[in-house]
Amino acid sequence: MSAAVLLDPARLDRPDTTVQHQPFPFMMAHGQLPDEVRDDLDRDFPRYASAGFFPYDPADCGPSVNALIESMTAPAFARAIGARLGVEHLDQYPTLVTLCRLLNKRHGTIHTDSKSKVVTALIYLNPQWPDTSDGCLRFLRKIDDIDSIVAPELAPLYGEFAVFKRCENSFHGHLPYEGERRVIQVAWLTSEEEKRRKTKRGKFSRAFKKLFGSFDTRLGAGRDRNASHRD
Repeated sequence: MSAAVLLDPARLDRPDTTVQHQPFPFMMAHGQLPDEVRDDLDRDFPRYASAGFFPYDPADCGPSVNALIESMTAPAFARAIGARLGVEHLDQYPTLVTLCRLLNKRHGTIHTDSKSKVVTALIYLNPQWPDTSDGCLRFLRKIDDIDSIVAPELAPLYGEFAVFKRCENSFHGHLPYEGERRVIQVAWLTSEEEKRRKTKRGKFSRAFKKLFGSFDTRLGAGRDRNASHRD
């Protein structure tokens, strides 16, 4: 199956897609992946042993995940989401791809994303989700209130898609969750230098967590539901 079929910009125009520009530009879109590739993406998703987001390495992934990332980083897709968020020529910016399979409870604190990010997109791949709000993405009005939601929260289920423009008030996060939460993240960055810096930091984080993963899990086990950091 071609990358273009895996993630088609035309699907963003489904009637149940949410696009808002206040309090910051964002979009939530459902059903963005074909059902027939569920099993392939499940098989091909990297089996990281540690929690958190790690820089994309094609060698970690099978062919369907590599094809999905190719589709998600394609210039035409960048232009399509940029048009909906009011960001011209989004395809001119370098992309940083990171993937996450597992979370611990310290993840998901409220933040804006760093100033080096122009737009961030997330495609979720979990085959099912428990009957809970824990781990579900929320776009927020306040940096200190996880319940100040501006749109219905998004469960990290297969084919669910979220994208937002980074702003000083692009607050987002989720309630603490520990377990499998598969997601591919693409960030369009301000420069190649920022991409190199973030990639280097991500590789260090992966190596650190291989050695000290149990400490990382304990570190945030008791975090407050409204915990935050600025970027």
